[in-house]
Amino acid sequence: MLMTLTTTHEPATELGFLLHKHPERAQSSTVAAGTAHVFYPTANDSECTAALLLDIDPIELVRGRHDRAFTLNQYVNDRPYAAGSMLAVAIGTVFRTAMNGIAGTRQELADTAIPLRVHVPALPSRGGPDLVRRLFEPLGWQVGITTVPLDAVFGGDSPYVDLKLTGTMHVSAALRHLYVLLPVLDNAKHYWVTEEEVTKLLRAGEGWLADHPSRELISQRYLAHRPAYVRFALSRLAEADETDADELDNALAEPVVAEQPDRPVPLSWQRRDSVIAVLKEVNAHKVLDLGCGGGALLRELIKEPSFTEIVGVDVSARALEVAARRFERTPERVRQRLTLRQSALTYVDQSLAGFDAAVLMEVIEHVDEPRLPALEHSVFGAAKPATVIVTTPNVEYNIRFPTLPEGKLRHADHRFEWTRAQFRTWADSVAERYDYTVRYLPVGDDDPEAGPPTKLAVFEVSR
Repeated sequence: MLMTLTTTHEPATELGFLLHKHPERAQSSTVAAGTAHVFYPTANDSECTAALLLDIDPIELVRGRHDRAFTLNQYVNDRPYAAGSMLAVAIGTVFRTAMNGIAGTRQELADTAIPLRVHVPALPSRGGPDLVRRLFEPLGWQVGITTVPLDAVFGGDSPYVDLKLTGTMHVSAALRHLYVLLPVLDNAKHYWVTEEEVTKLLRAGEGWLADHPSRELISQRYLAHRPAYVRFALSRLAEADETDADELDNALAEPVVAEQPDRPVPLSWQRRDSVIAVLKEVNAHKVLDLGCGGGALLRELIKEPSFTEIVGVDVSARALEVAARRFERTPERVRQRLTLRQSALTYVDQSLAGFDAAVLMEVIEHVDEPRLPALEHSVFGAAKPATVIVTTPNVEYNIRFPTLPEGKLRHADHRFEWTRAQFRTWADSVAERYDYTVRYLPVGDDDPEAGPPTKLAVFEVSR
């Protein structure tokens, strides 16, 4: 199955920076049930096309699958050819960084809408061409559809279309639209749908799904018509649509699977309460929320008059837009205490120096471990606030989440989750290198065997 993405933004070859795939060479990645190849049929200053070709392994496709209703179904089907959930998974794997809107030294370009054309030659549409338009046109795409005819034996039109999308979009938004809507149009997934799919839908749908007129249909089909998951997703989308995004942020921060149903206070709330308690304890007034995301902690910080200057920092422009929406109805005199700033925590930003405290709440586990030294230098070395508060999941506690599969991390975007000993080793080393002292606090129920669900470290500049 094939998908192409073309731009005429000049120089067009900068598409390679946005996709993190160099135009001068073909690249291959192993994905579920096959191999994904990325190459550039056209690459010059005026036009650049990136092609994603998914080569399905037919043996891997049927391994361990049995369909008693139709014994040949696992051998005779459209999965290797039609763009559905397999292609969506390949997009999420191969273009993961691009979907997140991260482009390093080309970040300004990643945050810019550019002319794009998307071509999917064989797309199943269980709902016909009208459904394709219903899903893509509200997002700003111009939709071109050619229905693929059946052969002379069967006659008529098939449920497949040749799809061409044209629009001026952020590359990250275009990829997220495809990631969600390809399996929605197919109305099928090649893997078992679990609670983790709710988190994937909310993350990929951030900034557009809450306002989509067909968000209920999209949620139902994406979540394989699982009623409990659909209700949960729609409730979070409704809250996001009303700019009250606390629970949406909770869903983005931790999948549903990672919350114990009998916990009286959500872990995300306990984290925020613990962070604010420490900030008050150290008498902080000027506070940085580093990796603020959609602003769940910012909303609590601004309620406290003692925090006279609050700066939310995130690499994602979309996340900052969500955060800004929280405060549209906040009185101006209160809002004046808050600034939102786009910045990457792995690069030194001199404007972040001179603060009483900085918070890294559930942030470090989203950073590739080889990049942690860069974050440490920019936060503890260059910005050097008097106090740094860091929280991160305790992987030992994962056994207490009954629906979390063994060996799985709590969130699909986590690069790692540390044990208590690993966290202490890291924190002690950082404190020693940057002249801080460090102490540790539990967040949540402190299990006698597994420890607390969240680990919290308080770094304070040595006097």
